[in-house]
Amino acid sequence: MTVLRFENVSKQYPGGHQALVDVSFAVDEGEMLFVTGHSGAGKSTLLKLIHLSERPSRGAVLLGERNLQRVRGGKVALHRRQVGVVYQDHRLLTDRTVGENVALPLILRGTRRAEIGKRVRSVLERMGLGHREKALPTQLSAGEQQRVGIARAIIAEPPLLVADEPTGNLDPTLAAEIMELFAGLPERGTSVLVVSHDLALLKRMRKRVLVLDHGRLVDDISPQDLAE
Repeated sequence: MTVLRFENVSKQYPGGHQALVDVSFAVDEGEMLFVTGHSGAGKSTLLKLIHLSERPSRGAVLLGERNLQRVRGGKVALHRRQVGVVYQDHRLLTDRTVGENVALPLILRGTRRAEIGKRVRSVLERMGLGHREKALPTQLSAGEQQRVGIARAIIAEPPLLVADEPTGNLDPTLAAEIMELFAGLPERGTSVLVVSHDLALLKRMRKRVLVLDHGRLVDDISPQDLAE
């Protein structure tokens, strides 16, 4: 089953800047892939189109069978609950505990309090953070903060998770640990799309890689080709 599809998508900003040009690709259920390219290649715009922070100028973006161009008004917030997002800078609420940060997506969904507590503890254990539930984000290391961000993104079990340079501020050892966490998510039903410019990381992970160049999708590299 296809989770995400871009069909001949172009995005032109006011002033004429062409951020994406006729981009087409699909992400299958249970797949992990990377998007890479130079600064300004269109990677961030691609993520904004998935999150509905921007709209395409032409073409269609589909999440499952839903054409995102038709998602308007109050339905935008509902759509965003179907997409987990992990940022490079974590974006954690510093006045809330780890557990409270992770619980936010379930609170927004109106999940029962008893269920929230159970699921928060479960996902924190998976991230190796069961002992940090009552801590504040400022008391955590950079790697721990990023794992809290992942826990918050996946607690509602979204069909798709997107991550924007999630290891950019981490040393290579921590980056490898974070990527292994991502790699385990497809087994639980969440497809993963990661934006990264770390070529050594991409080669080590041996996952499918989309390459953007000046807004165009110039390569779609299979794990087999990457290994070679």
